[in-house]
Amino acid sequence: MKENSIKLTEKVGYALGDTASNFFFQTFNLFLLYYYTDIFGLPAVWVGSMMLAARLWDAVSDPLMGVIADRTKTRWGRYRPYLLWMSIPYGIVGFLVFANPDLDTMAQKKIYAAVTYLMMMTAYTAINIPYSALMGVMSRSSDERTTLSTFRFVGAFSGALVISACALPLKNYLGGVTEDLQGAALVQAEATGFRLTMLLFAIASIIFFVITFATTRERIDPPKSENASIFRDFKILLQNRPWVVMWIAAILTLTNTAVRNGAIIYYFKYFVGSETQATYFYTTGGIAMVLGVASTKLFTARWSKKNLMIVLSTLNAICILVFFFIPKEQVWLMHIVNAVGTFVVGPTPALVWALYSDTADYAEWKFKRRATALTFSSAMFAQKLGLALGAGMAGWILSYLGFVANQAQTDEAILGIRLIFSVIPAVFAFANAGVMLLYPLNEAKVAEIEADLQARTAE
Repeated sequence: MKENSIKLTEKVGYALGDTASNFFFQTFNLFLLYYYTDIFGLPAVWVGSMMLAARLWDAVSDPLMGVIADRTKTRWGRYRPYLLWMSIPYGIVGFLVFANPDLDTMAQKKIYAAVTYLMMMTAYTAINIPYSALMGVMSRSSDERTTLSTFRFVGAFSGALVISACALPLKNYLGGVTEDLQGAALVQAEATGFRLTMLLFAIASIIFFVITFATTRERIDPPKSENASIFRDFKILLQNRPWVVMWIAAILTLTNTAVRNGAIIYYFKYFVGSETQATYFYTTGGIAMVLGVASTKLFTARWSKKNLMIVLSTLNAICILVFFFIPKEQVWLMHIVNAVGTFVVGPTPALVWALYSDTADYAEWKFKRRATALTFSSAMFAQKLGLALGAGMAGWILSYLGFVANQAQTDEAILGIRLIFSVIPAVFAFANAGVMLLYPLNEAKVAEIEADLQARTAE
């Protein structure tokens, strides 16, 4: 059917949207906590608390953006226009987070960090919720959406790979960071390097979002007879059991991701003793992740999406846990275990967003209401809540165990860094696999829903 087919140019164009997102998203995951503590000079416990407090606004802005996007009507569709309208504000605010203005007091720095971080999360909401929802209306076919989701996350993790491989070297090159620099001179050079690096990433993100807008199309319209009540939309969302399971899983997954990614640079700088190894770690892991995402179709051809999520999440959790037992001298083993872990977890993001599209189909099938953007926006709030919990947890643990930026660390602080790099994220990864056991939709049920919805559209 025409509404099921997605051209290759659309798949590639759609993928570039998540590449654009990851120029900031991945940078935040890997470097924002480090930037705030070691360069901008903020206390780790305050940073963690600020990130978590920002989720109070997300609890309002994410669903609100979903409601607004679902009710947007333009000649370009419901969701695509936001990729054009919000691309420049998104790039500007992302740059401002790392602009590092010359502020005199700690209070001014805290205010600047809080305001720009909140603005960035709002801009991220305004462009990424419509972007994510767009996948749900580009095709009626669950298989085609899985393929589109695979393209999306190849684009996402290709962007993440660029960040992993290039961010620190670019920061050092553009900022003039050398081994001879120490103290305040080193901090200032790193600040300049981050500012110029993020300027380049901001420009690239704007260009890629505009390309995504220009190359994609919306094909599925919501049922014309549906009740557009906002309260009914939220009621249906809470009655959508597949979505509820995915919402809980999202919190667990992104808490795992944030607490571990936020610890990587600390782990190699203070435990292993080589910041350079962090770049190698990011790069090899990024390559393995891209290969894992690209292999999604090979996995889904043999196993169901639900079972794959359970098995791959469990294997990844085991790989994460192993790091607690690897001596700091065996860096080669760290890279091998990381490559295996990131490869097996690679298909899961594509599977997750394909499953969210299935939950939107389920809502339309069962309740005769399709609120695609609200479905995705509430999921994104869960993800951002998980990210904040992970970052907050990392900051609180570091502070509690006596971490002091740019100093030799105590044994307790080193232990804390190792825990937030291995044991703690592994616990969340295992919990995520357990929650996925409760997901109620199997492949046969998805096929039944898809056929029924196609029949309704034909009528």
